[in-house]
Amino acid sequence: MRYKPLPFLVYKNNRKSFSKHIEGMGLAVFNSNDIYPVSADSTLPFSQHRDIFYLSGIDQEETILVLFPGAKNPINREILFIKKTNEQIAIWEGEKLSKEKAKKLSGIENIKWLSEFESTFYDLASESDLLYFNTNEHYRAKNETETREDRFIKWAKNKYPAHKVGKSNPILQRLRAIKSNEEINQIKKACEITEKGINRIINFIKPGVWEYEIEAELIHEFTKNQSKGFAYSPIIASGKNTNILHYELNNQKCYSGDLILLDVAAEYGNYSSDLTRTLPISGKYSDRQKKVYNSVLNVKNLATKLLTPGILIADYHKEVGEIMTSELLKLGLLKKVDIQNQSAKNPAYKKYFMHGTSHHMGLDTHDYGLLSEPLKPNMVLTVEPGIYIPEEGFGIRLEDDIVIKENGEPVNLMRDIPIEAEEIETLMNS
Repeated sequence: MRYKPLPFLVYKNNRKSFSKHIEGMGLAVFNSNDIYPVSADSTLPFSQHRDIFYLSGIDQEETILVLFPGAKNPINREILFIKKTNEQIAIWEGEKLSKEKAKKLSGIENIKWLSEFESTFYDLASESDLLYFNTNEHYRAKNETETREDRFIKWAKNKYPAHKVGKSNPILQRLRAIKSNEEINQIKKACEITEKGINRIINFIKPGVWEYEIEAELIHEFTKNQSKGFAYSPIIASGKNTNILHYELNNQKCYSGDLILLDVAAEYGNYSSDLTRTLPISGKYSDRQKKVYNSVLNVKNLATKLLTPGILIADYHKEVGEIMTSELLKLGLLKKVDIQNQSAKNPAYKKYFMHGTSHHMGLDTHDYGLLSEPLKPNMVLTVEPGIYIPEEGFGIRLEDDIVIKENGEPVNLMRDIPIEAEEIETLMNS
């Protein structure tokens, strides 16, 4: 692995917290992700399922974690099944985790080979009357591909139809939303790598450069600093493309006078960062661009101050909408009559700012967090307002990653990445 793993006590504590929520003789199972095929014999790079990683720290395919806090034999309360290396695997892929290494990473004493899973599970299921399955219940999820987890659930329901069923995901939604200090440090490291990438390209951007050349500079800097790469598909949008929220073609030339919107960030140790900056390709914002830019920055700064324990995301977004409405009136994009004619379901500001301001982040870029529950200390959220004006040929979005604190101001993990318009102009022309 490229990254420095967290101490096994982090994962041990995560398992302990999860197990407290298992009822009676409940038994929970977590599967790693598949290696997904592309075509012929090619595959996508392996990316570990974030839930099993959160609970074990194991970053390897074909891994299964079983948590059974009520097991009669204490050694069976935590079992990790891993893939055994054979001669052919060692030659073609390199050796897989040994039992000793898996124990060191996870803190789990009972490590078994994957081939032992079915027989072991049979013994455990005979003690249990409740199986906890881990389905994807994230509010943004689009479950179009059958996963290794899905296949296990089908198998277990068919094999053990008399068992009651529980859900692991609601438990993890609450646990994963609140980060340990060690997790926050991993996110901070990802932010620091992102900062290095931005510093690399801030003088590289100029008229005539192609969007994909900027992407290449960023990936170079990220991987050089122990990241596997982008935390999500990079958005490198110049000119009118700045108005496309999820633009990912990154194949256009940058022209003088235009802006370039960079929604790009590095991962580190499976933890995401999430950044957006909007830069002037020629090194200087026009008067109109700067006015809109400063309005977006003002919304971002005021929205950040609202991220305090106890606030509901829905109420937060409503307050941010009012701040944005005020800025759009100052810019002349909205008129008082627009405000008079708006409705609760269709506020006037949505014409120019059509997405949400914040989302949870961590192991996933759009991380776990129940939107119906108040924000709590040590949650990490983005703040990313934007103003998009297709009729003027540009859009501006700014985004930082924020830690909610019990007392005092929220902490901006990206505070060292240039964001003030004048500072950006100075850096681009130095």
